[in-house]
Amino acid sequence: ETLRRVLSRGSAVGTGEDTAEAGPPLLLLGAPGSGKTALLFAAALEAAGEGRGPVLFLTRRPLQSLPRGTGAALDPLRLQKIRFQYPPSTGELLRLLCSAHEAPGPAPSLLLLDGLEEYLAKDPGPQEAAYLAALLLDTVAYFSHRRGPNRDCGLMVALQTQEEGDSGDALQLALLQRYFPAQCWLQPDAPGPGECRIRACLEPSGLGPRTEWCVTFQPDGEMKITRWPTQACDPSSDKSSSSGDQP
Repeated sequence: ETLRRVLSRGSAVGTGEDTAEAGPPLLLLGAPGSGKTALLFAAALEAAGEGRGPVLFLTRRPLQSLPRGTGAALDPLRLQKIRFQYPPSTGELLRLLCSAHEAPGPAPSLLLLDGLEEYLAKDPGPQEAAYLAALLLDTVAYFSHRRGPNRDCGLMVALQTQEEGDSGDALQLALLQRYFPAQCWLQPDAPGPGECRIRACLEPSGLGPRTEWCVTFQPDGEMKITRWPTQACDPSSDKSSSSGDQP
């Protein structure tokens, strides 16, 4: 729901609802350079401005620059509510998640993980992927319990996809989709001069209709969002998502 608000407000077209519910865990999928980190950061800013608590942003390395195009990016109060942590390895990430109950302060309203594929690179087998996904879900369940009734902690994870994935990649993705019932696919589209244009398709796990937006990154890094002219969203037609058709 946080990501939907980011995309809908960016396109100046709302959905008619402004719920603060977290919604199901979401997997943000796209090729390198498709804007996954920028959208994660925009979601962090959106959640930080809702007054529901801090946001936890996990990534292997600090952001080189703050993505532009989100008006809230200049709001220092929102930035102060985002806690960045940089576990450099899978082991460190697992330790951080396992010790979440020891962390002081209020529980976060949203947990974001950028670059899941980097943490699975050394051991890309299904057992490692399943263990890490389950631990992420357990962590947000614990945060939700700490936050109290009707104040769930959301979860959004970015995963890089490859245009020519092998059977192992397809198996891993199919497994992860069982843990993350909602997905947002980012697919390159024909850009204008100096632009990077992405087609974003949000599939909310049967809780609502599929929705599409056009995300354009200008040469200066500014992000602009508009509604896609049609709603014929079929991410399974993309090579990177050929494994998405599963029961």
